[in-house]
Amino acid sequence: MESAALDLDMERLSIYKAARTIKRRDNTLYNALRSIYEDSIFVGEISQIWPELPLLANLRCGLWYSSNFQSTCYFKSTDGHTNNWSFNTSRLNLHVALLSGQKGGCMIVDSTRKGKRFPDSMSKTIPIWTCVLNRAIFNYRNRSVGGGSGSPQDRVSSDWDWSLHLPLWVSETEKLLIEDRLEGWTAELEASGADIASLALSLEKPLRPLWISHKTVIWLNEVPEYDSWDFTPIMLVSASSPSGAYQQKTTSEFSWNYIPGAGDDEESWARGLSPNLFWKHAYDLINSGPNLCNQKVADIVEKDRVYRAQRGGNASQISVRPSKFSRTLDDLPIKQPMELEVPNLHENKDSSSSSTLDNSTIFWLDLTNVAVGATRLAMEISCSDSLLSCGGESLSRCLENAEAYLHLQIVSSKFDRFSLFRNLPYALDFARLNLRQGKRLIICCNDGQDISICVCLAILVSLFNDKGQFDDGKSFSETHMTKSELRRRLVFICKFAVNARPSRGNLKQVFNYLSGGSAGNASSK
Repeated sequence: MESAALDLDMERLSIYKAARTIKRRDNTLYNALRSIYEDSIFVGEISQIWPELPLLANLRCGLWYSSNFQSTCYFKSTDGHTNNWSFNTSRLNLHVALLSGQKGGCMIVDSTRKGKRFPDSMSKTIPIWTCVLNRAIFNYRNRSVGGGSGSPQDRVSSDWDWSLHLPLWVSETEKLLIEDRLEGWTAELEASGADIASLALSLEKPLRPLWISHKTVIWLNEVPEYDSWDFTPIMLVSASSPSGAYQQKTTSEFSWNYIPGAGDDEESWARGLSPNLFWKHAYDLINSGPNLCNQKVADIVEKDRVYRAQRGGNASQISVRPSKFSRTLDDLPIKQPMELEVPNLHENKDSSSSSTLDNSTIFWLDLTNVAVGATRLAMEISCSDSLLSCGGESLSRCLENAEAYLHLQIVSSKFDRFSLFRNLPYALDFARLNLRQGKRLIICCNDGQDISICVCLAILVSLFNDKGQFDDGKSFSETHMTKSELRRRLVFICKFAVNARPSRGNLKQVFNYLSGGSAGNASSK
């Protein structure tokens, strides 16, 4: 009996190993990049149907599927998972609603590996987001005209749709469970300090999601004008084919396997290549074929690392284990170059259109004299600014005044759960010293999205009042810190730093630090 059970376990293990081996072989770098390129053609075709609408990438997967994004957003699939639905005030994406109001709508691109037509971010997270914003705007307008308080059901509006719109594949039972939570989420949004007034002014029509995939049928001679609808369309474009299995494809040059949702989990396959670098070199990479692709990517990543290192940016070397299957693919010889139409590769774009794509902008937070951004931009600041660098290597640039620069080696909470907590006293003392002198303060980290945002949050809470005025910690010393207050200040930051993506672990460190004492004794912690 024991021998039979052991044989069965060994058989299962062998099947598992075989499946993993096949998956590793199919999920090669070339297969991923070629799949992304093929899917980008579909995204380009859809974007040309309504060319006036801005194209947005849902981070991080969606950013791979076009070179022509106007902005980005961050809607997490986990906020839409069944029985885990959430409206997260740390990811309000209000810039998406404002941009949609200005342009009449927008397109959001994402993808999924799971064999679904759409990721949960599109099936539920974004529909919940549009509904909650619509309800908050509805409430605001009713209060503005003396309509009083209460739920939307208690009042009547003939021209503003605040109902929940979900795709047909979401069950009625799940829809009812989500609807039960909408009023609470709306109250959280209204209490967060979000600028609902600006949303109400910008949006003439309520937001509403529409879903577009490879299986969507669009009659090109009957395409409706988006401004003819009685809502502001949020078009959700799922880039990949919904097939759940790898599909082998063959061209006159190569044989390769299509991977649905190939842009997902880039750390596991991209070997240091970024979407921006990919689109700058798409023609060469796609034409290189499976055998040469890995080496070409390595060369591109290394040249970019050297370029950034020479300019004082973060430029750590990429370490990649060689693949066992890099020489075992059934390749056909290259007979002639492929004719590819590669779109505009991020050339000659102004900072406003590309800022959230490659972190090429310093975000100033209203009139606070405080800004956040990516470390590599620190070389461009004027000598009168003060600079707080968080993480990475110390910058080579020297400011005229030594007190105007501080480098803190802060690492992600994934590697050290207390790194940010330990360094906050020094960050606050440095900020106080320079802000007292009327200097502008720039806070930077490697990507300008997480650690610098959390350090900035601690500084705003500790040294500024709720109106965004520097008061040297007076209001903080008189206030009991709550998570609600921390959310309000984070919403204020995200209004300007639209690419902010603070991690839960780092936000927790900020709250634990601030709730343990006042700004006045920060250095003694």
